[in-house]
Amino acid sequence: QPVTASITVWDILTASPRQLVPQGGCQCVLCCHIFPTLWSLKIHIQHSSQEGYSCKVYYRRLKVLWEKEHKEQEAASPRS
Repeated sequence: QPVTASITVWDILTASPRQLVPQGGCQCVLCCHIFPTLWSLKIHIQHSSQEGYSCKVYYRRLKVLWEKEHKEQEAASPRS
């Protein structure tokens, strides 16, 4: 099945809570490049394939896994 989940800023922050660098930038979890802002990191992820990286695929697959895990947890939790 094709992965079509869109990556949000929240997804980036969830994937990389420790990836904020001391100089105030953000680091891509996959390729480790540092970007000056969260927005520039998001743009990098969206266009990573044009730069020769697979960061977009990584973040999309991670998001799909989180959503699957969340659904499984909801199904396993007792209903009130």
